[in-house]
Amino acid sequence: MKLKRAAIAVIIGLFVYLSLYSWNLRSGQLDRLAGYTGLEIVKWVLWPCEYVYDRSVAFMDKYVYLVGLKQLNDQLSSQNGLMRLEIMKLREKASEAERYQHLLEIKPLPDWKTNGARVIAHRMGPSAALDSVIINKGAVSGVGADTPVMTPLGVLGRVVEPGLSAAKAMLLTDRNSRISVRGQIHRSTGLLVGDGAGEPLSVKYMKLNAPVTEGEILVTSGLAGLFPPGLPVAKVTSVERSDISLFLSVEAVPLVDMENIEDVLLLHRVMPVTNSTAGNGNSTVQSVNSTIPEGS
Repeated sequence: MKLKRAAIAVIIGLFVYLSLYSWNLRSGQLDRLAGYTGLEIVKWVLWPCEYVYDRSVAFMDKYVYLVGLKQLNDQLSSQNGLMRLEIMKLREKASEAERYQHLLEIKPLPDWKTNGARVIAHRMGPSAALDSVIINKGAVSGVGADTPVMTPLGVLGRVVEPGLSAAKAMLLTDRNSRISVRGQIHRSTGLLVGDGAGEPLSVKYMKLNAPVTEGEILVTSGLAGLFPPGLPVAKVTSVERSDISLFLSVEAVPLVDMENIEDVLLLHRVMPVTNSTAGNGNSTVQSVNSTIPEGS
């Protein structure tokens, strides 16, 4: 029974196939239908692959672009850093030139010559207790003990320990500092004493009836012979009179910023020519002249 049904189905299928084949030969509809169907099937099969391919290509393009952009960004950042460094160097050179210009604007002092130096260290000594600086000039450059040290704003201190190519200079604020000063206006004299870093300076031994006012500039008196007279040193900040003391209680502040010093001027006394040397020179000239025959 089953074999009979299968044979009938095969015969019917063969009949339908031959009929469709004959119809397709005459009309070609099945070929067109198969073409359309095949195209659609190919389209829907290939579309995901094409989508993945397009996305992959776009991703790779973006990745390559981003890599190139990152390299360009790194290069620009490096160039920007170099330019910033160059600008900083140029600013430092301009600042240095300005400081040197201020140093050169100081008028020369009679019987004194100047020599520039650079500060290379601050507050040297045990526990940094000494209020001092180290400069890059020493005995080789003619720096000796008690050589005055100043800036365009005023006196900084004096050399206390010269070395061969460096020297230690004690600042005004050091407790061992002593400078003879006088008022720039009223000419009252006193001894300017340091009280330590960050503390005001004290003016000792200024007479009770001495005229001095707050804000007056104190200059070197030249009495001790260490400093030339007339150099600005400090500014008076307070003046107090006492009934139990013979001297005024005067405080002052340095004119120089002790914490931010970079360049200084060293003052060297010019030794005058003695009369004996001049006399020897004249006698030498006379002896030379005496050896020249008359009329020559």
